[in-house]
Amino acid sequence: MLDDWSNRSRSCVPRKVLGWRVLRFSRAVLGLVPVAFALVACGRLAFPPVPDGKPTELPRSRTATTWTDTHGGTLELKPDGTFTADDVCGNFFDLDVDDLKNGPRSGSGTWRDSDWKGQTSVDMSFKADGVSFGYDALRDGKTLKLWTYVGDPDEGRPLCILTPR
Repeated sequence: MLDDWSNRSRSCVPRKVLGWRVLRFSRAVLGLVPVAFALVACGRLAFPPVPDGKPTELPRSRTATTWTDTHGGTLELKPDGTFTADDVCGNFFDLDVDDLKNGPRSGSGTWRDSDWKGQTSVDMSFKADGVSFGYDALRDGKTLKLWTYVGDPDEGRPLCILTPR
């Protein structure tokens, strides 16, 4: 009978069996790779791309203007920190009921801008019901854009893109 001290450095599993375990594990991992690629292709593991353009910082004087979306909605950002919206697209979030309200909205409220990592973000809140929303700034050549996802990015909804009027 062998003592316990002499067998501690040896594996109890023969090399032949150990090789098959490694091979089975490798096959399982390789079998999951196509599944991961399929999920990415369907947009389930990655956000859809942002609009064309590069993140940019906008001076407040350039941000405070009238912006329009592709469906004719307008957002007027005034220099005094107020805004007026007329059927503008966005990703509207109601803090009181923890609910998204996605669809064109009209109304007025307040806005503020902030710069972080070379990009301006514009955050707004409707006066009537406190629903908040925001946009990020991009520059595509000479064209400025404010944009946001609408709803869950994985659902394939169109982006909300505003350009200066």
